Amino acid sequence: MTTIEYDVIVIGAGPVGENVADRVVQGGLTAAIVERELVGGECSYWACMPTKALLRSASALRAARQLPGAREAVTGDLDAAAVLSRRDSFASHWQDDGQVSWLASAGIALHRGQGRISSARVVEVTGVDGVTTTLTARHAVVVATGSSALLPDIPGLREATPWSSREAASASSVPRRLAIIGGGVVAAEMATAFAALGSAVTVLARDGLLPSAEPFASELVTESLREAGVSVRPGAEAVAVDRDDSGVVHIETASGERIEADEVLVAVGRTPNTQDIGLDRVGLAPGAWLAVDDTLRVVGGGEWLYAAGDVNRRVLLTHQGKYQARAVGDVIVARAKGAKVEDGRWGRHVATADERAVPQVVFTDPEIASVGLTAAAAEAAGLRIRVVDYDLGAVAGASLHADGYRGHARMVVDEDRKVIVGLTLAGPDVAELIHAATIAIVGEVPLDRLWHAVPAYPTVSEVWLRLLETYGR
Repeated sequence: MTTIEYDVIVIGAGPVGENVADRVVQGGLTAAIVERELVGGECSYWACMPTKALLRSASALRAARQLPGAREAVTGDLDAAAVLSRRDSFASHWQDDGQVSWLASAGIALHRGQGRISSARVVEVTGVDGVTTTLTARHAVVVATGSSALLPDIPGLREATPWSSREAASASSVPRRLAIIGGGVVAAEMATAFAALGSAVTVLARDGLLPSAEPFASELVTESLREAGVSVRPGAEAVAVDRDDSGVVHIETASGERIEADEVLVAVGRTPNTQDIGLDRVGLAPGAWLAVDDTLRVVGGGEWLYAAGDVNRRVLLTHQGKYQARAVGDVIVARAKGAKVEDGRWGRHVATADERAVPQVVFTDPEIASVGLTAAAAEAAGLRIRVVDYDLGAVAGASLHADGYRGHARMVVDEDRKVIVGLTLAGPDVAELIHAATIAIVGEVPLDRLWHAVPAYPTVSEVWLRLLETYGR
């Protein structure tokens, strides 16, 4: 058995783990990263990049068809094979050579295999050949193992070999009929993608479609999916699933309806990848989410153990996980060197934005871009708010962007502080607009000062002026 010592050991080589290790090395410490699958993680091969590649071609085609002149130049339908091929390239054909090369160039050691914490600051890595290597950390161990798709206990579901988000993102062909159990972001995006690729899609959304979004956003996406031929069924609950000998999947709902499909995608949530990483050896529960303090130390795990990304359940989004990773890497370096820890609100070593300034884009048609609190969440937080709505399609830039542009904007204002605490945009190509709102919320920019941030004309960003005018400035 080989024993190697590093300053920091990171379990999990997804974007979160990579960023933790990079910050540590940039801070002058040594770092090793442990990975049992592909370096680059879920986002690189089965989520962010390949799924958006599946969606982008259809989005560009829809945009062209909304513009006279461009519309007439479109002579065919979407080429599904070409879309899947482009998706493959964004997933690096499920090879991680490029990511491994980057680790080496960044000075980060890679150990392939299953990493398990065996005691304080010690991680044992079991390779595919069964050989175990013991890694010892001088300062910290960081768990960045992410999450996996949750499979609910529906009779017959496991035996029916359903798709998870992974199988949907890496599908080699387009099923003629696709049923989706769930109504969240994955369900909405994959319904959009596969309907555009030619599948007859049915969405069983027990809790509604995009239930965490502003209601108008959910309604716009639902309407658009139905116009695209998707059967969206809010309130429908799958109670039994069976795949017959011919491969057809039969889904029974609580109302007694039976739905047939060639594939069924389950998109009902996530579960932490903590089942087999040795948590029981340090007094923590295997398979549990890891609670952390403001500096992302694991509660009850000792001063040497940290958790970043999905696994701590603060925010299950890649960009927030990378944001946490920067804070974790920097605070580990600060503590190792005896430097001051900046752990106050908005300090360098905390992830304050996780609380009320999380941006998110749902790449449906229309896109939904949001940051901060919805109106309902702001009220639940006890804020005295004012909600300002505006028809995004009425902005001059939107009318130029596409004929018949349909969209909506909502600004949530904290009336006591006169600052924005939430903004949601729904419309074609609104994803690139959301960072301005993120800056306004993080910076707690007063509305009186925002009045002086003049949007260029004629752009869709002029919605900022219209929202402020509607507010009554």
